[in-house]
Amino acid sequence: MSVVVTGGNRGIGYAVCERLARTGRRVVLVARDPARGAAAVRELPGEVDLVAGDLSTVAGVRILAEELRRLCPEIEVLVHNAGLWPSRRVLTADGVEEAFAVNHLAPFLLNHLLEDRLRRVVQVSAGLFVKGKADPERTAYGLDFHPVRTYADTKLCNVLTLPLFARRWQDAGVTIDALHPGVIRTGLGDRGGVLGLVLKAAKFFWTAPEHGATPVVRLALEEKGSGRFFNVDKELPVHLDQELGERIWRQAAALTGVG
Repeated sequence: MSVVVTGGNRGIGYAVCERLARTGRRVVLVARDPARGAAAVRELPGEVDLVAGDLSTVAGVRILAEELRRLCPEIEVLVHNAGLWPSRRVLTADGVEEAFAVNHLAPFLLNHLLEDRLRRVVQVSAGLFVKGKADPERTAYGLDFHPVRTYADTKLCNVLTLPLFARRWQDAGVTIDALHPGVIRTGLGDRGGVLGLVLKAAKFFWTAPEHGATPVVRLALEEKGSGRFFNVDKELPVHLDQELGERIWRQAAALTGVG
């Protein structure tokens, strides 16, 4: 049985891989850059396999899913850790905004393509999702792009599907939860210019990735609930627009070609 961690070559993802590997579990580290992924695997203890995968396109996610299916007859936990905080609007080969693709479409599609292998899913989210405004007609294509707000918007899209996956899987025994791991010092959101300098200075006082990994690992190894959102270790009541969530779901299904 395997534990799969996307974005596992650095930051919180790397720390999560290290913690889970030390429990004796087989870890599958997913990284976009094969060289950086291989370097991370060499530093990790235990049994760790590398799968290189591009989460920014539907084709890339499908290729990744096929490789994971080949390697993993059963996935104990799938940790969606990879994320993107963009500084400018970039469209993928599918014609959607890149952060929307990585933060929302990729986890959505992987969940569908691997659901017959899954036992548990943990989504590393962000507390900023509460500031997001998901507009299916605009957010997917970056028509409402903003260098700060787009991150919140795309994280909101992902959180809106949380109760829908929980309901979809309730009879299959698959659980899913999401969490904000805290304000963590990683490379997420790094950029140039004045804003980049301000962010770099602020990050000096933020918490190290090892601390961010603690609530992720705790939640990954817990199977008591589903459809919950945690701020670090505290479960929060999340009031979501059900109608908007269903619209976001239908749009993601249409964009990725799944039901």
